[in-house]
Amino acid sequence: MTRSSRKPSELSGSLQRHLNAYALAASAAGVGMLALAQPAEAKIISTPTHRHIWYGHPALIEFNHRGVVDFTISVHHFTSGGSSYRLLFADGASKGNSVGGIIWSNGSALAYALRHGNTIGPSLRFSGALMAGWRGRPEGSSGSCLNQAFGWNKARNRYLGLRFPVNGQYHYGWARLNESCDRKGDVTALLTGYAYETTPNKPIIAGKTKGPDVITVQPASLGHLARGASVVPAWRVTQGSGTAH
Repeated sequence: MTRSSRKPSELSGSLQRHLNAYALAASAAGVGMLALAQPAEAKIISTPTHRHIWYGHPALIEFNHRGVVDFTISVHHFTSGGSSYRLLFADGASKGNSVGGIIWSNGSALAYALRHGNTIGPSLRFSGALMAGWRGRPEGSSGSCLNQAFGWNKARNRYLGLRFPVNGQYHYGWARLNESCDRKGDVTALLTGYAYETTPNKPIIAGKTKGPDVITVQPASLGHLARGASVVPAWRVTQGSGTAH
């Protein structure tokens, strides 16, 4: 797999706030099991996938597979203070779409690396964006991988908690990823699946892909896309403008 050699950009104010969180993350405790209530059974739309993510090659999550991008997962490359950075971010692509995570006092945010079986719902904080990264010298010497404390560095089968509004009500979902980082700054990830709960305000269990309430779709299948209206709720075609609180 050939990596992009794009010129690094200068650090933006938003990325600077995220970068500041690393100093705190280095000494913070890891995210443990979340004590959240179990959800009632409802319909879940699950999508298996196999998408490699590296600099210049983001992954786009489309819960309904009809051209509406809900979340992006991407690697950013920039320089600041004499150092070079590559950082993995998860971001909502529409207003109100957000990622489970922690807000720091300086305004920065880190995304939870949830485990299989964690509950994603109203009791979870949704303020995350930054997942993991690498820091080194601009000339390309060996550096170090960052954000081990929050579980994304060299993670296997960890989950993002996802939330998005439709007609003023929140729906919850997850994305399952592996993450890798080496000392030369090759930060990559692999998206292996994602799912969402069709019932508003209902929590979802991270990693749940089986059961009578689960519908599995294959986005690469043209046949499935032609049948999309029969398995994907019509309200996912266009998101409503209202945002729940």
